[in-house]
Amino acid sequence: MIKAVVLGLVQGFGEFLPISSSAHLALVPDIFHWQYQGLAYDVMLHLGTLIALLIYFRKDWAVIISRGLQAPRSPEGGTLWLLAAGTVPAAIAGLLLEKKAEMAFRAPWLIAVMLMIFAVILYLADRRASEGGKSALSLKTALVIGSAQALALAPGVSRSGITITAALLLGFSRAEAARISFLFSVPVLAGAAVLQLRHITPAMLDGAFAAAFAASLAGGWLAVSFLMGFLRRHSLRPFVYYRLGLGALILLLSWRGWFSAG
Repeated sequence: MIKAVVLGLVQGFGEFLPISSSAHLALVPDIFHWQYQGLAYDVMLHLGTLIALLIYFRKDWAVIISRGLQAPRSPEGGTLWLLAAGTVPAAIAGLLLEKKAEMAFRAPWLIAVMLMIFAVILYLADRRASEGGKSALSLKTALVIGSAQALALAPGVSRSGITITAALLLGFSRAEAARISFLFSVPVLAGAAVLQLRHITPAMLDGAFAAAFAASLAGGWLAVSFLMGFLRRHSLRPFVYYRLGLGALILLLSWRGWFSAG
């Protein structure tokens, strides 16, 4: 039960903070020598964060869906279809690289390198951020952000981190970049969960699994609330420093032979 709650909180906070939840979900079991439950378990934890996201942005999604169906050519209505178009690159990458993501990308040293490389890219994008900037998606920006999201299959990249980075480079403010990142997360999280449901067995649906789901939901809601408020007043540098420090620590521990997978 304790392991389930820890993994749920790791997923909840890591999914929406630009620190890579998949990296932490791959590393935490290895650090404590817990048996890894597999990518399917990770995706089911994503359901908790998906629900948290829908709760937090329920008003936004109500407008996006209603206007998208009633007035698809309006600025608000077009957002629904732009999000759908931007999700296509990530969906294709997920289908093609599902097995690779489950095994090859989880080496600790590779996670460390991804954490550090994309920390530097996030830092450079954050330096260009302004209080103003764009406020609406276009087909071009949706496809660019959606294509960037596909890179998050590799643990250490961070789905929220790479989409926020892309949005900042396209001219959005920090807060708006985070909002766009979270909107893009919904169809990807939902699609990944549906795709992986075939791996879920009745034996997995026990009390510990329910606790993990609840922990990821609570942690996800807190993370979204925190980040949306934080980015209205602060930069992303604390997350850059965290990623660099964590990456360096992982490389050190790998060199010392701490991880079973090296």
